[in-house]
Amino acid sequence: MPDVVRAALVQATWTGDTESMIAKHEAHAREAARQGAKIIGFQEVFNAPYFCQVQDPEHYRWAEPVPDGPTTRRMSELARETGMVVVSPVFEVDGPGFYYNTAAVIDADGTVLGTYRKHHIPQLKGFWEKFYFRPGNQGWPVFDTAVGKVGVYICYDRHFPEGWRALGLAGAQLVYNPSATSRGLSAYLWQLEQPAAAVANAYFVAAINRVGTEEYGDNDFYGTSYFADPRGQFVGEVASDKEEELVVRDLDLGVIDEVRQQWAFYRDRRPDAYGGLVQP
Repeated sequence: MPDVVRAALVQATWTGDTESMIAKHEAHAREAARQGAKIIGFQEVFNAPYFCQVQDPEHYRWAEPVPDGPTTRRMSELARETGMVVVSPVFEVDGPGFYYNTAAVIDADGTVLGTYRKHHIPQLKGFWEKFYFRPGNQGWPVFDTAVGKVGVYICYDRHFPEGWRALGLAGAQLVYNPSATSRGLSAYLWQLEQPAAAVANAYFVAAINRVGTEEYGDNDFYGTSYFADPRGQFVGEVASDKEEELVVRDLDLGVIDEVRQQWAFYRDRRPDAYGGLVQP
């Protein structure tokens, strides 16, 4: 595996339909590949609007199977064409009544390595996700990709430290967090929690947020996507809070071992003392 990985993420505005949204992301991916990127990740349910601003059964129409649905198949073709690992978040249907907020991780040869299903499902104004999604039930997988060990956490998950740690214990070097987060109290937390998770777990985090106002509800998504390193520092500039943007950064995975030797958090953990943390 390379020590330095050129990684990309996309924060995008909603186009109004799935076909043009996918085409837009394909164009960004091809540009990222032209710049030398070897992995790219997209925002939460990237091929649809963030429909969870309302509770309406019509929005089940955005759901599709994974890996056999049209978007995942198309992203597999894109990965094979560009030679990039692709993190592709979609609304998954896994049989009648079984719906999940899911991200497929696709290797650089187009192989679908597996999926992560969002564990923590909010239900509050503007984020009526329990109306649509079941909680994730596949654990905290880490995928052995062409660029290293990659994990996924999704949006509201980021407020819960347990999953971040589970991904670190499973060997993650880079964790993508695709999100749909609007202006308000979370804007402060957006630039606090994910760098803190990168520090606590000594890996890189790719924080992706939507940008712009969409047709369902009045949430204004504030972008400001970024990469954070294992010391909690931004890798390059944070993206715009108003404009669509492709972010491409070089991540030195060698820093992970360096940080884990300097800050021996994994050595000094006390799992024998943590039993109470899993009590309801």
